[in-house]
Amino acid sequence: MSPITIRRHDTTLVPESGRVIIRPFIPSSVHRITTIIGRALALSEEDAVRDLDLVLKEFDARHLDMHAPLLANYERVVPHIFTQRPLSPARKLLIGALFSGEYALEAAALFNPSIVPHPVQDGIPEGGLRFLMSLRATGEGHISSIEFRTGQISPSGVVQLDPVSRFVTVPEIDPDPSYKKLPFLLKLHEMGFDNAHTHAVMAPLGDSFSRSDLNRSVIHVRRETMPVTQDLKSTLNSIQWLADSNYEMNFSPKLAMSERIIFPVSSNESNGIEDARFVRFVENDGTVMYYATYTAYNGHAILPQLIETQDFLHFRVLTLTGTAVQNKGMALFPRRIDGNYAMLSRQDDENLFIMFSENPHYWSDSKVLLRPLELWESVKIGNCGSPIETEAGWLVITHGVGPMRKYCIGAALLDLNDPTRVIGRLREPLVAPEGTGREGYVPNVVYSCGSIVHGRDLILPFAMSDRATAIASVPLDELLAALKA
Repeated sequence: MSPITIRRHDTTLVPESGRVIIRPFIPSSVHRITTIIGRALALSEEDAVRDLDLVLKEFDARHLDMHAPLLANYERVVPHIFTQRPLSPARKLLIGALFSGEYALEAAALFNPSIVPHPVQDGIPEGGLRFLMSLRATGEGHISSIEFRTGQISPSGVVQLDPVSRFVTVPEIDPDPSYKKLPFLLKLHEMGFDNAHTHAVMAPLGDSFSRSDLNRSVIHVRRETMPVTQDLKSTLNSIQWLADSNYEMNFSPKLAMSERIIFPVSSNESNGIEDARFVRFVENDGTVMYYATYTAYNGHAILPQLIETQDFLHFRVLTLTGTAVQNKGMALFPRRIDGNYAMLSRQDDENLFIMFSENPHYWSDSKVLLRPLELWESVKIGNCGSPIETEAGWLVITHGVGPMRKYCIGAALLDLNDPTRVIGRLREPLVAPEGTGREGYVPNVVYSCGSIVHGRDLILPFAMSDRATAIASVPLDELLAALKA
């Protein structure tokens, strides 16, 4: 182990099974759906009201708003309702409840944290900092989502988390998001759909267009093109898939940060939103944008995605484009370098790469930055979040995998002006699995998705064995001295 002082804070974030959302619980068989609906329709109005009251009495206190998701799930089965008579609000809610179920977001794990300064610093004492932490929550079926926590770092470096709400709420998905034409076309070209059908759909659209604009163009091309070939169907389906993968969502400002949950929306992330790496990015003009790269997983393939937000209320989710957009672990630098955006990545599941781009949504031409060197990182290495700017260089927290699939956390230092130049790296792990932290869903793992510097301390939140999360402080001067030695 490294001789650098590691101070572990008396704070551990563990999974809490009582934090639940309402999700659809709809059988795949149409016969079963209609049978369930038939039983609900056979009830007298008095019985329907009574049964709904019993459901609400049992479950309503577990949710901030139970009616909205029940009605949404009712709407999902409306095509199978076989009566023409109008249904009462109570019966609609009861039918919705029959096709709903609770999902415990973090029943299995709460891990892989990243930490950034909170966008609102009002009321914080001089020398202190309010922070925002993202976490990967995993529940039944190993479906991952993004949760948030907030807290403060005192002027003396004490880390304290804010109380966590009992409730969680998913955002409203914007039904008519906007798109930029150029990156949309680039992604279609990358997917192999640069053809006449694509041109017919995209040509009438402006440089920016809405989902409704796109839908009208798709419908027009489908109607006007004869015969309807498999090539046409495949192209139009892929255009719709790409549109589904780029979406916008909004949380109510009345919700506490710990009540906001980003749950999978599009089909490409149906099995999870994994390992979000948030970074506070400052543009040359001083504008601040919070970006997060994450891995969308559908059970078969992964797709790197990008989140944009300025206030953690409105979020845009975008598909990244380019030949270097592959594998996991992309991490954006917190500012431009020589006018370009810079990103760490892992192209080959072994080495750590770096790449530059004029556009944060398009990445290519990556080059190897670090290769495995020591035994503890000899299987593969990657980053543990975005690089951190220090007076000595860009501090990169890394992870290395060694014998017995043991994950350790290390560090490297890059030149400020030329981050392709490595100044130094730790020979020994900074943090390694130990004690009860070795035991969990995936044993012998410590891992992080992002750290910050406060004063002269590195604040390092890290996951233990894909189950829970701890927080440590590392003296920055000791770490930089070790890296420059």
